[in-house]
Amino acid sequence: MSHPMDLHGIDLNLLVAFDALIAERNVTRAGARIGRTQPAMSAALTRLRALLDDELFVRAPGGLAPTPRAQELAEPLAQALRSIQQTLEFTQTFDPAASIMTFSLGLSGHAEAVVLPRLLAILAARAPGVNLRVRDYHSRDDAIRLLDSAEVDLTVGIPPTETGRVSSARLFQERFVCILRRDHPAANPPLDLDRFLSLSHILVSPENEGLDVADAALATKGLKRRVALTVPHMSTAPQLVAASDMIATVMEGVVAGSGCADRLAVLDFPLRLNPVPFVLSWHRRNDAHPAQRWMRSCLLGAYPHVWLPSEQVCADLRQQYY
Repeated sequence: MSHPMDLHGIDLNLLVAFDALIAERNVTRAGARIGRTQPAMSAALTRLRALLDDELFVRAPGGLAPTPRAQELAEPLAQALRSIQQTLEFTQTFDPAASIMTFSLGLSGHAEAVVLPRLLAILAARAPGVNLRVRDYHSRDDAIRLLDSAEVDLTVGIPPTETGRVSSARLFQERFVCILRRDHPAANPPLDLDRFLSLSHILVSPENEGLDVADAALATKGLKRRVALTVPHMSTAPQLVAASDMIATVMEGVVAGSGCADRLAVLDFPLRLNPVPFVLSWHRRNDAHPAQRWMRSCLLGAYPHVWLPSEQVCADLRQQYY
């Protein structure tokens, strides 16, 4: 039974020397090719012969002739050296049009629906060989954990807890709206507070906390609403509203991507609700990486005018929005 070769003692320079000898078939010219002296090349060839247990090159009228073993090794070793070189160069430059790398993204549920269509269009035009792997996450601490462990390259979601390790940039924000079935008797704007409180509500509570920003806003006025149904995912609310007499408070982008926007009336919430921020976050160890910088620029460039500086962001970021 054969045993795999122990790679710990192999000097990469020996493989570079072998590649030069295959190309030049002459010790002196091979040394000049890679910047080594003739004695150094001769010593490298001696070590290669011992390592591979083969003569590798024999004298011939036209110079050195490779043995069958050397001929078998020539192309696989050349490919391996090219791969190593490309890998090392990758950290210095990045050509999106030629890249075949995979980026890992951590996207909260709503961010996935908003970000992926735009990002896929960009990649199709600029980097057709680049692939994406998407991970879901459910809290700001999850986002930090995924970035710390390098399980993802980037995350998009509500701002993570401040750490010295994670950088963030504003991407887009979503305002809250109320939705009713289009032919609901209460579907005519404006939606006043009395009419809002008279309706049965769908509450979106990802962590089953039993309240959301609408409840927080009502509590400032000493008011409560009747919650008839609690669901964990905001994306399910539009379909439920379209088929019932209930009202839901959701992010406007959820309605647009629901597939049933034509069956819904979209109304302003009767009290002021600050918009929810979504930010792009990455670990600072990737700050200078060319490929990572390029991907961040693609995402930031896809949302140039959607963050309104005059508006505040949602005050209660403990809430999770999906």
